[in-house]
Amino acid sequence: MVRIGIIGLGFMGMTHFEGAKKVEGAKVTAIATRNPAKLAGDWTSIQGNFGPRGGQVDLSDVKTYSDYHELLADPDIDLIDICLPLDQHETVTLEAIAAGKAVIVEKAIALDVAAADRMVEAARAAGRLFMVAHVLPFFPEFKFAADAIMSGKYGKLRAAHFRRMISKPDWSDDMADPAKTGGPGIDLHIHDTHFIGWVCGTPQAVQSRGILEDGYAQYLNTQYLFDDPELTVSCVSGGISAAAMPFAHGFEIYLEKATLVYDFATLGSEPTLSQPLTVLHADGTVEVPQLDGDDEWCAAFTAELQVAVDAVRSGEEPRLLSGALARDALKLCHYEAQSIATGKPVSMDGDA
Repeated sequence: MVRIGIIGLGFMGMTHFEGAKKVEGAKVTAIATRNPAKLAGDWTSIQGNFGPRGGQVDLSDVKTYSDYHELLADPDIDLIDICLPLDQHETVTLEAIAAGKAVIVEKAIALDVAAADRMVEAARAAGRLFMVAHVLPFFPEFKFAADAIMSGKYGKLRAAHFRRMISKPDWSDDMADPAKTGGPGIDLHIHDTHFIGWVCGTPQAVQSRGILEDGYAQYLNTQYLFDDPELTVSCVSGGISAAAMPFAHGFEIYLEKATLVYDFATLGSEPTLSQPLTVLHADGTVEVPQLDGDDEWCAAFTAELQVAVDAVRSGEEPRLLSGALARDALKLCHYEAQSIATGKPVSMDGDA
């Protein structure tokens, strides 16, 4: 049994707690938060931009710590699950690695690339498992798309366009503060840069237009420039949607033998599936494939944590959760903001 200790009980900490309930061979056995009400099981103050609001939670069989250092020192914890605000990721990750623990930290890996480098290097030097929880590839629609691209089932990828939008993230003080999250250009958009890096590889450069506020990207429209001049990949992402659309994402993916389309949004308070994952075949037929997975609101997080738990048991880093892949996704976000600021393409070595 892999014993998980969660540090941080905001919306994502609650999501990991719920998602872990269905993970095979693991259990959340400890939590750490400074909030006394949450330690007592009152999670009614927790809310996010998807899923249910928190409620009353039975923590009778869970160790509770008001100081996360005590959780790090607990010899009965195998995997530290860090769900703190982004500006705290580096400090707590380095402390967890120094404590000899396997670590999974919520995306984004860090606020800046130098911090991400230090985290990756600390884990390498200590010989400890370090993972970053990028959940998007575990959503059924995105998993289907990744499998289709990487397997070559429908031929070579020719072009892709991704979209990810939210309204102003004001459901908590931490989320509303770009100094703690990096703003939508990091905290939100890194889902896309990670996924693009996973399925397409690292681009040569990025060219972006968008909106910067105090140096943080609030909205961006990016072209990713690859070695293959015919491969056209783009994305729009940001936090400028009207409040009536708190979340939306989707894609159009053009393969040699098929086109994949998907579009989902929350309109008002209603989840709206405008276009289920659909395969448009070259012969003119239309297919809506049966997707794997259950309908539980946190099912993708269960799948993500299952990979992390399996890695703890095997001792092998899963590439999909690797710190290096997460760091490169963060680099892309920063280079896109640089491209917006300069009005020029920026290469992956940071040169305009």
